[in-house]
Amino acid sequence: MAVQTESPQLLADAKDPASTSRCETDPEAQSATPDAQEVEQNIAAEDQDGLRDNSNVPHLSLLQLFWLFFYNFGLFAWGGPVAQIALIKERLIIQDKWITLPRFQRVFSVYQILPGPEAAELCMFFGCLSAGRIGGIVAGLGFILPGFLLMLLASYLYSLAGFENVYFNASFRAVQPIVSAMILRATHKIAEHSIIDNATRKTNPFLVIAALCTALNSALHINIFISLGLYGVIYSFVARRKWIIAGALFILQYVAYAIYVVFRGVPSAVSLALGIAQTPSLPNLLALGLVAGSLSFGGAYTAIPFIQVEAVLKGGWLPANIFLDCIAIGNILPAPLVIFATFVGFQGGLTDGGLGNAFAGAVIITIGMLAPCFIFTIAGHDMLEKLVRNKFLSDFFDGLCGAVIGVIAIIAAQTLRSSVEGTENREGIDATRAVEILAKSVPSAVLYILALAVLYKFTSKYTPILLVVVGALAGQFLFV
Repeated sequence: MAVQTESPQLLADAKDPASTSRCETDPEAQSATPDAQEVEQNIAAEDQDGLRDNSNVPHLSLLQLFWLFFYNFGLFAWGGPVAQIALIKERLIIQDKWITLPRFQRVFSVYQILPGPEAAELCMFFGCLSAGRIGGIVAGLGFILPGFLLMLLASYLYSLAGFENVYFNASFRAVQPIVSAMILRATHKIAEHSIIDNATRKTNPFLVIAALCTALNSALHINIFISLGLYGVIYSFVARRKWIIAGALFILQYVAYAIYVVFRGVPSAVSLALGIAQTPSLPNLLALGLVAGSLSFGGAYTAIPFIQVEAVLKGGWLPANIFLDCIAIGNILPAPLVIFATFVGFQGGLTDGGLGNAFAGAVIITIGMLAPCFIFTIAGHDMLEKLVRNKFLSDFFDGLCGAVIGVIAIIAAQTLRSSVEGTENREGIDATRAVEILAKSVPSAVLYILALAVLYKFTSKYTPILLVVVGALAGQFLFV
């Protein structure tokens, strides 16, 4: 569900269910027809639909494969998923012609519905084509490793700087509203294709309703798992014109909520959490990473609200301002944004133990976050295509992707409030302190508006990086 560089041909439109396994390179198709012209026409037709594997994939050693994805993609993975996918496409498809562009689009469309960063999944796919499943793992590690190591270093330096350092905090205080603007802009980008009907290529009103109602449910403190699953099912019935069933399920959710409120009261904000990481022990961090990674449809932006609820609200071991800081750091590193989880694991491990435990926490949560991505991708492309071609599952994921927009929109609103108002506890403060807090809110709001305007005006992959750098410098003048 990541933002697309261009609209891929949907799998549902495929004319032939046959495809090549991602972990093997098929031999050239042989035709029994003696008419060479007819053979060429058939090949051209298959190529147009991206259904024939005419790949020219080199068989690289594992070391060569690791270096290819580490040096050419991992070190230059700046600017988020759009820039990363464009880089992979330009090098391996346009320049080196490993596979045809139509086939690349078809493969990419499979990863639209899978959890995890699509750029990493594409690297694994090409690694599989070159050197089998082990090659897929090696290619994925090569792509992810630079960002992971940089985030690990950033986490350590962040802890050394000291949370009470006035200059350090001033920079991050200015960066936080910029991060909030990035999340809102990402919400809009993801919505641009998540609420589009695959058949008509127009905005689907039912998917818009799913997004709005999921946002409402989050505001009502209905668990996001319930909303995502429910609207996936509801849209599956809507797509089949089963209006009565869809309408009944829609009404039933609010009837059940009303009954709950009558007998148990309005749910608290922590009711959105599963409670799997109330303490940042290593097993809890692994579980947090696994669940967040399984939820990362659209990359990190879907995992962000889940980790926020579990670590910031339910567990209380990660302060809200530090959580925003880790997202800011994730935006300026050459890595998929899900690498922000490494920072969360480091801070959690530091809270639960010493520095050694912090590094262990960073590693363990990163493994959990990326494990679903590796498992689904290495499992086999043929199986994934069959699942995607299943009409019910396809509609279910369409509804789920629409609902995801509501989840991200709520986190965008929550981070905006935290970044502008600050995260300081205001209970019992005097009037002078309240005026000081308000005085800091005004420049934060201005930074948010300016950052949002820049993000809409300029689409360069370096725009977020420059915004964060400028914000950090501005913080020294605004908040010291």
